[in-house]
Amino acid sequence: MKQLWCAMSLMAGTLFFSTNALADTASGALLQQMNAASQSLNYELAFISINKQGVESLRYRHAVLNNTPLAQLLQMDGPRREVVQRGSEISYFEPGLEPFTLNGEYIVDSLPSLAYTDFKRLAPYYDFIPVGRNRIADRLCEVIRVVARDGTRYSYIAWLDSETHLPLRVDLLDRDGETLEQFRVISFTVNQQVEGMMQNLAKASLPPLLSVPASDNVNFNWAPTWLPQGFSEVSKSRRPLPGVELPIESRLYSDGLFSFSVNINRATSASAEQTLRTGRRTVNTSVRNNAEITVVGELPPPTAKRIADSIKFKASQ
Repeated sequence: MKQLWCAMSLMAGTLFFSTNALADTASGALLQQMNAASQSLNYELAFISINKQGVESLRYRHAVLNNTPLAQLLQMDGPRREVVQRGSEISYFEPGLEPFTLNGEYIVDSLPSLAYTDFKRLAPYYDFIPVGRNRIADRLCEVIRVVARDGTRYSYIAWLDSETHLPLRVDLLDRDGETLEQFRVISFTVNQQVEGMMQNLAKASLPPLLSVPASDNVNFNWAPTWLPQGFSEVSKSRRPLPGVELPIESRLYSDGLFSFSVNINRATSASAEQTLRTGRRTVNTSVRNNAEITVVGELPPPTAKRIADSIKFKASQ
């Protein structure tokens, strides 16, 4: 009888694991379809963006014309603020500032980066958990949680339109489950008329491309000895600090969803230990080995501090 009970328990555990793995795979596929839909469909969204600083009302249009992505993000209230995309160029128009253009793959301002994430890359480090179905903007949605397995990051809940797979609501949550940011669609349209609305953008004269100063290609005598799972170095640079002659050395890291930088410069009399968090962004500063170490990015404060504490300096040659 004991052997039979053990065998039944093992079978039940295997079935539970297989069911969870299947659900995780299906949810990952839905999230990947969200990625494709966000970049391939012709659509218009009216949405609100909610964070600790307040609420914004915005409109986003996206179309693909002759294999070229075109997009427009417009602030609906107050002074006119507009961001437009044509191909790999993102142009910014703000009151009181000269318009400028940067290179980029998509508009990041006020839109959830989750929509443009490669979930195949995230699969080894994140769980994609189906939560059920709900209605957003009078549309039936599939609800999925995106949670890092090592517990060192924030998490997301996404509501995906069951028909188009476009994101209709995305919540960013801290590790206590508190909502840090929310993207919520009020109404949306998916049709070819949006392409006609974007025709003028295809021919418009955009501001000049802003040149980014080239960084020194150097080797640093420091590096973090601990990173959250899945993070890797994207770039590094050494540049002078604005207004002073002290150089600052930076390494940028990303896991494909969140990013942060580690910045080190020589400590001064004003250097001090501190941790600040505003919304999703944390700034952790520590002083060690006559160096000011600052971790800045989309991380919970304990994670940012652990990264800063893990920095090791090589002995000078």
